[in-house]
Amino acid sequence: MEKQYYYAYSQYLKDKYGEKVYKLPVNLPVTCPNKKDGKGCLFCAEAGTGFEASDSSVSVFEQLAASRTKIEKRYHAHKFIAYFQNYTNTFLPLDRLLGYMEEASKVEDIVEISISTRPDCIRQDYLEAFYEFSSRTGIEVSIELGLQTVNYHTLMEMNRGHGLAEFIDAVLRIAPYHFPVCVHMILNLPGDTMDDAEESARILSTLPISMVKLHSLYIPKQCELYDKYIRGEIEICPKEEYLNRLTEFIALLRPDITVERLFSRIPEKDSAFSNWGNSWWKLTDEWKALMEEKGYVQGTKYNYLNGAALNRWEI
Repeated sequence: MEKQYYYAYSQYLKDKYGEKVYKLPVNLPVTCPNKKDGKGCLFCAEAGTGFEASDSSVSVFEQLAASRTKIEKRYHAHKFIAYFQNYTNTFLPLDRLLGYMEEASKVEDIVEISISTRPDCIRQDYLEAFYEFSSRTGIEVSIELGLQTVNYHTLMEMNRGHGLAEFIDAVLRIAPYHFPVCVHMILNLPGDTMDDAEESARILSTLPISMVKLHSLYIPKQCELYDKYIRGEIEICPKEEYLNRLTEFIALLRPDITVERLFSRIPEKDSAFSNWGNSWWKLTDEWKALMEEKGYVQGTKYNYLNGAALNRWEI
């Protein structure tokens, strides 16, 4: 049996639903407050992140039905997650968003709706409505929050339009409703260091989150970061440095947090830089070898909470 270095998302879904579950991306007609206020995040492409999703003019039901047919045929899948993926999905009037959720609930074998959004677009009335929807339909609601880094200086440099406080506020507001929270992180944003990667693991482990989705930095064409990259104004850490940051992050991460992804996956035609020209599975093999060399699994170094100094000195 292959050694498990981390709590994989696929295993989490099997544990939760009793079988394999597949995500079906949905593209809603929505934008982002950061784009309304200005140019958006430096690394955001014109099309957002929904590279695999259908056009937003296609109805939610049609998008899901078409994806479901394909995935069911290919993988013999029987349970699905409607993944509201692109841009900031709670940056919609609540009644419209609920309408899209109702539409998704009508597709056969949808067991969960995953809503991707920003920390500054979480509010109590939305959470109350999600809770009512889930209670009434029996469909789980999970929330994905884009944070990317805990370094608020880097958040400003990347023009994220929010800081660390908004993220903490969002997580604490969601917590009473028990919606699983997934946090998007990039461990090698320009300006970040190993210290930032390690502190990211510590802060996430302290908060009531369920999942983390890690991305190695990719640079889409037609974004501000691409222009800086072409002009040689940013420095991307070497592959070996990212692998080291990733090992330390996982070793510090609370053992029950699910890890959905370790590296970026983006079509080659859409990016100017991704994964140092390597495939994600090759990088995964290199990372596992490094974890083995260091004697790490997820949570190996999770010993810094609950009065760590008292415990260390046996007081």
